[in-house]
Amino acid sequence: MPAGSTYSTIQTTTLGSAAASVTLSSIPSTYTDLILIANVQASTAGQGLTMQFNGDTGSNYSTTGLRGNGTAASSFRQTTSTNILLSNFAEPPTGSQNVCIAQFQNYSNSTTNKTVLTRANSAGFGVDALVGLWRSTSAISSIRIDITGGTMSIGSNFTLYGITAA
Repeated sequence: MPAGSTYSTIQTTTLGSAAASVTLSSIPSTYTDLILIANVQASTAGQGLTMQFNGDTGSNYSTTGLRGNGTAASSFRQTTSTNILLSNFAEPPTGSQNVCIAQFQNYSNSTTNKTVLTRANSAGFGVDALVGLWRSTSAISSIRIDITGGTMSIGSNFTLYGITAA
């Protein structure tokens, strides 16, 4: 996503070694929205990616999603979870990267719960369209991304943008 007059790069992280999680921290509250772009490969096939905010490990996250793989489509809902699903797919290093784009609306508003819209795709597995809810009025100041099994491979990268006056 190009950085233009309304997008500012907040943080970019590229893994120099395999990791089970990545935390993007010290997120300023000076923007209206955030955009996260993640390009991830996994050490083993069939892993998903999840997010938590501000170190909150409580059961106050929900995800609703649609997924498809070219043959079948399905939907699902997870309530009272300890994380939000960022993607159902993370391919092993021999496959293509899993590309995720997440938009965090009103992430710094202190009177509303936080909503995240995510689109993810992986050529070998399928596509996701997800909406996540964090039942907290706290401003998002850090985002932790975890893989559900194995590790994220060297070269996986994460870029967080702030949007001014979205």
